[in-house]
Amino acid sequence: MTDLSNARWRKSSFSGSGNDCVEVASNLPEVVGVRDSKNPAGPVLVVTPGEWSAFVNGVKGAEFDV
Repeated sequence: MTDLSNARWRKSSFSGSGNDCVEVASNLPEVVGVRDSKNPAGPVLVVTPGEWSAFVNGVKGAEFDV
């Protein structure tokens, strides 16, 4: 189990003032946490920094556009 007690959660500036987005904690050693901003006490997806980087690059490169 990953210790998320020191996670500093942030959300994209593109989300505006709404609360319908994901939050990311990238300040943790060796992991990146991702959670639903509407349910901060809910489950957290934990990935490696490499996996997160590949995902972000895929989004930026329109790899997931339909």
